Amino acid sequence: MARDLLFDSRSGGLSARVDQDGFPILPPTLLTIHRTSPRDEQSRQIVCALDGKRFGQVLFGERLTIEIPPGRHALRIHNTLVWKTAEFAAEPGEHVHFTVWNRAWGEAHYLLIVFVGWSPLGVGLARGTPANVPPAG
Repeated sequence: MARDLLFDSRSGGLSARVDQDGFPILPPTLLTIHRTSPRDEQSRQIVCALDGKRFGQVLFGERLTIEIPPGRHALRIHNTLVWKTAEFAAEPGEHVHFTVWNRAWGEAHYLLIVFVGWSPLGVGLARGTPANVPPAG
């Protein structure tokens, strides 16, 4: 049976409810991958893996959210051409955000697409939502 709690001294924050033993009921720990950045080249999927286990892929304009256990993790993404890895720690009840994007390699990118039919793509990975990731520069 849950009961109300005004202040959780263990986390230093407010918690609305506690369980029958008096421990705060925390929201799940979440990881969201955003593929909505304006810096994205907008082609090709980005495949996502956490701690060596694939959990999905995102196309441009999509977001993917999964529940994860609290603790240290390694997020690895790739666009089947290039890989990037970020290590992070997630606190219990935290919602961790990463923004990913495919990026064109230089001015010749569009010329290669027109004349050759393909061009290599890099991949970007930054912690935070697209609004919090600084623009390319």
